[in-house]
Amino acid sequence: MAKLYFKYGAMGSSKSAQALITKFNYEELGMTVWLIKPSVDTRDGADVVKSRIGLSATAQIITPEADIIEEYHKVGRHDVIIADEAQFFTPAQIDQLRELVDDEDLPVLCFGLRTDFLTHFFPGAQRLMELADSLTEIKTVCACGRKATVNARIDENGRVTTQGDQVLLGGNDRYIAMCHKCWKDRIRKQQQE
Repeated sequence: MAKLYFKYGAMGSSKSAQALITKFNYEELGMTVWLIKPSVDTRDGADVVKSRIGLSATAQIITPEADIIEEYHKVGRHDVIIADEAQFFTPAQIDQLRELVDDEDLPVLCFGLRTDFLTHFFPGAQRLMELADSLTEIKTVCACGRKATVNARIDENGRVTTQGDQVLLGGNDRYIAMCHKCWKDRIRKQQQE
């Protein structure tokens, strides 16, 4: 029986690497994988899923207006769907992925962030938390050694920012994975300066 999976973690927790390794494992067994990503994620190229350790693959771009079920039927039957940066899909698109699991008996593995730089759910991630059959946290650590849960946004001077749009693409130049305590302590310290 197919399931909807959400594998989430803070920045730098190897989500994209694990998505690409999972893709490789399915393909090594002779199965077909439909690798998708939201169009908003253009950091490494519009149609590229790339990990920090250098793994990469071409993915189909899904715009916010696209109906994922229609797109799936256009590309033809696959054995599994792997979605990277799934937090950027709309809640309606997450519902469509759920429908593919139920109606096509198709496993769908979604990888992405749970929360933004202010610890608020991304709409797509929230819907995944509500609908997924399996929730798995991919862990990473803060510089202090605790589990990192916050995607702290930093400015060009390395200061943690607490204002701005929910979506601002970036990697290590824009975000640091931190535990909640270190994040709050750093914000307090900056406010006292």
